Amino acid sequence: MSYENETKITTEDNSVLNLTSLIELHQKEVQEYKQRESQWVRDKNQLDGNKQIIEELSIKLIEMGKANLALKKRAQEAEGETTIVKGIGINSPEMKALRAKVNELEGTVGSAQDINDNHQRYNGELQTRLTEVEEDNKKLAKQILHLTNSRKFGDGTH
Repeated sequence: MSYENETKITTEDNSVLNLTSLIELHQKEVQEYKQRESQWVRDKNQLDGNKQIIEELSIKLIEMGKANLALKKRAQEAEGETTIVKGIGINSPEMKALRAKVNELEGTVGSAQDINDNHQRYNGELQTRLTEVEEDNKKLAKQILHLTNSRKFGDGTH
């Protein structure tokens, strides 16, 4: 073998070695790329899922905010209506007439109570007088009986 042939073989061997090294290097890079790509796909899927959750929660939050505003408006309207009803109810002609009627009835009840008290006192006095009259009647009946009996004994018929 000549020097030229040896160089040629060495060069060919080096080329094969370089080519093999390049292929291995390339396979290693492809493997690393596939791993990174796989991680990117997982990250993208997770981000897409998070994005979906955030969008759903945002929609719910907006709906709750609208509902809250509607409830606040209803509460304010109810407070306003209550104020109006109170104002009208207290100062309305009907309420004034009812207050006057209540005052009149309270006066009438007071008069009726006074009359009732007087009647009870008078009835008590009458009951006392009736009891006295009944006792007097009993006494008189005894006296009459006694006088009637004494006359009969005085006639000599007995």
